[in-house]
Amino acid sequence: MNKSRVLTEIYDSLFESFGKQYWWPGDTDFEVVIGAILTQNTNWTNVEKAIENLKAAKVFAPKKLYEIDINKLAELIKPSGYFNVKAKRLKHFIDWLFLNYNGSLSKLFKRDFATLREELLSVNGIGRETADSIILYAAEKPTFVVDAYTKRVLVRHGLITDDYDYEAIKAVFEDNLPAKVPLYNEYHALIVMVGKHYCKPRMQCEECPLENVHRKRIKSAKVIKRGKKRK
Repeated sequence: MNKSRVLTEIYDSLFESFGKQYWWPGDTDFEVVIGAILTQNTNWTNVEKAIENLKAAKVFAPKKLYEIDINKLAELIKPSGYFNVKAKRLKHFIDWLFLNYNGSLSKLFKRDFATLREELLSVNGIGRETADSIILYAAEKPTFVVDAYTKRVLVRHGLITDDYDYEAIKAVFEDNLPAKVPLYNEYHALIVMVGKHYCKPRMQCEECPLENVHRKRIKSAKVIKRGKKRK
């Protein structure tokens, strides 16, 4: 199987169906980072409400979040769910940012990709998906973001098997597509769209924009099989 070709076909079909997604929703790099942490285990609508609360309270800035009482922070981000846990995660990140970079995201983002990812993953509460979201959408460095939708789509299209972990799935994209920030940005956003609307736990293949890609692969496989038999 030519994974590069199939991945390109998937992207083209999704883009034709959904169009440009304009990710990540956020006015600044700082907003992207905070959103990436708050969006764990919730939907974006709830994150927006939490960010609006922080802005209304005039604490939506690195220094303000560094100084704010954690209980007050938890109350402000309540709409995002798991607010006590997320308040601790935000505090861990902000404290770490001030300890190592004097609260400056621009200084942090000057680090090379490997160092940046390693350092972000060392922060309590930041996992691989969150770290890669920060690197791609805020630092604008080419790293592919993997989520549950990504695995589901690739498994169902025969590109991977269920035993692939985060890094293995990430490598499928990065080994077969150009390392370009705009491409990775749009591709992840489009996968989220198809995952939300069609590639659900209960499949809706007939209406899915990827159905043509799936049929094309089956047809191609049959042609190859017939060719082998003739030999």
